[in-house]
Amino acid sequence: MNDTPPTLLPGVESRRPLVIAGPCSAETEEQVLASARQLAAEGVRIFRAGLWKPRTKPGGFEGVGTAGIAWLQRVKRETGMYVATEAATPAHVEAALAAEVDLLWIGARTAANPFAVQEIADALRGHDVPVLVKNPVSPDLELWIGAVERIGNAGIRRLGVIHRGFTSIDRSIYRNHPMWAIPIELRRRYPQLPVYCDPSHIGGKRELIAPLSQQAMDLGFDGLFIEAHRAPDEAWSDKAQQVTPRALAEILRNLVIRETSVTTENLNELRAKIDKLDDRLVELLADRMSVSREIGRYKKEHAMPVLQAQRYEELLARRAAQAVELGMDREFMRTVLQFIHEESIRQQMQLLEKE
Repeated sequence: MNDTPPTLLPGVESRRPLVIAGPCSAETEEQVLASARQLAAEGVRIFRAGLWKPRTKPGGFEGVGTAGIAWLQRVKRETGMYVATEAATPAHVEAALAAEVDLLWIGARTAANPFAVQEIADALRGHDVPVLVKNPVSPDLELWIGAVERIGNAGIRRLGVIHRGFTSIDRSIYRNHPMWAIPIELRRRYPQLPVYCDPSHIGGKRELIAPLSQQAMDLGFDGLFIEAHRAPDEAWSDKAQQVTPRALAEILRNLVIRETSVTTENLNELRAKIDKLDDRLVELLADRMSVSREIGRYKKEHAMPVLQAQRYEELLARRAAQAVELGMDREFMRTVLQFIHEESIRQQMQLLEKE
């Protein structure tokens, strides 16, 4: 992938946040045009609408297909906006490119399938079109990177990603858990890769779009990918997570965009404290693993099973409750303890393997 990719689309301002907005699905020509005109009036430059809608189960609205391409072309002619749609197959790519759709995105379900991504990459080869890759539904950074690299290897230079959250078995207020650490790690590895946030799919509820958008800006994301519909409650798909163009404009007006170029000299003392605390954390974890190995030896000598499920569940519940009392997130603490427990089990298993 290029270290310095060109601007996503000509004439679109690079200042944060770049906003891509429009309805989840193109439903009718009237709905598409009305939504686009209202968004254009609010200053949105890139209009998105799904023509092909992969659904979890059969029987739901799966999009209008190629019939909606003419509607997107009309949006371009009448509003001057760029238009974008999702491509899940080579046929989608070919139809969109033939109609001069300005931007394509690859959805979460497609990104999870390397074969499907490669087929799309092959269809894109030789074309100069911006492509955004959503994260796979599972929290798998390497799978996400693999999808991005396949598209990049096809010669696509205007390349970016969309963070839309991850499926999780844990109960949450979100439709898809944000797991911010994953896109942050992606940004660390590829600092020049534009990262956009899809708060509509993360939240699943329109009231969560504003706070999630603010979090994305606070984390330095480049832009927002938001579902906006002229009448969200009448939408044929994902009505709960769409906002009106006017509501979107209000969300954007209230965003606080923090300066990224401010000097960090005044943070050095606090960062030094963090470094010392991290050193202590590593030392404490090493001590804990030493005790875990002692426990492993005891279990080995007394023919006890390594995993003590009841003890583990009690520990998770107790420490998670303690974390909440200390102002931390319950799920954060459970995740930390799960990783620590996995390493403890691994070290104890090593003792058994040495028999």
